[in-house]
Amino acid sequence: MSADTIARLHIVLDDIEPAIWRRIDVPVTASLKMLHDIVQAAMGWENCHLWHFEAGDRRYGIPDPMWPESGMAAARNVKLATLIDRGVRELVYTYDMGDDWRHTITVETVGAGEPDVKYPRFIEGERRCPPEDVGGLPGFEMFLDAMADPNHEEHDHLHEWYGGPYNADDIDERFTRRAIAAIAIRRHAGKLAYQKSRAQ
Repeated sequence: MSADTIARLHIVLDDIEPAIWRRIDVPVTASLKMLHDIVQAAMGWENCHLWHFEAGDRRYGIPDPMWPESGMAAARNVKLATLIDRGVRELVYTYDMGDDWRHTITVETVGAGEPDVKYPRFIEGERRCPPEDVGGLPGFEMFLDAMADPNHEEHDHLHEWYGGPYNADDIDERFTRRAIAAIAIRRHAGKLAYQKSRAQ
């Protein structure tokens, strides 16, 4: 696959209705470490917890040298193209092993990217992701109930903890686009530096 081959990915946070999801165009040359960065930026997470991907019977993340028998392969050494070539069309991405946020990532299409577009690129999405450290699915449900009801016994406390009102329908698209674009700009600069070093 060439450098301008793009996978359109659909990312959905499992077990939440209505769905919290994003659609992103990602270069297949991206490592799974870069895909982690993309998911964090797309969903609005703050990248402050452990994470890993699962594809088939394999796990990819940051191997712990103190626990080599865990079977965790280094995410930075595996490219999305490798999984796609292996026939993988769905990955599970788990973030924050305490709250256990599981995301299903589906490869919707693979094809040529547009010239002059820097990838990855945010396409669309719906609904804001849960706050960090809210307590997993049960905590998030309680949080939503409390934030929506000024008479809820936890309303004032959670309003202060979160730092203001929470709008579940507002994904803050401008912030999301900028966060994804920042990854694309870093990637583009890295490609240019690599090409320049090869030309010398």
